Amino acid sequence: MSLITSVALLVFLTIHEASSVGDQGLNLRCRCINKENKPIGRHILLVEVNPANSHCTDIEIIATLKKDGLKVCLDPDAPWVKKVLQRKLGQTL
Repeated sequence: MSLITSVALLVFLTIHEASSVGDQGLNLRCRCINKENKPIGRHILLVEVNPANSHCTDIEIIATLKKDGLKVCLDPDAPWVKKVLQRKLGQTL
């Protein structure tokens, strides 16, 4: 095999591996860098809670907004966020 063919094969295999890891939905880092502290409870459509894990030591609370579907990270220590979580979890039970 020529050098160019070998390099092309390695590039192809690397791209294939990267796409298969991405397809599994693995998060290898924290998603929330900035966290919202201001109360926005009435604008929240959906709440997603990601527990701490080996890739991110923080609990991440991600809210999807009603108006535009924007995802916003919430401060899990804020009292209003705890109330929103109780209300949203109460609806699903």
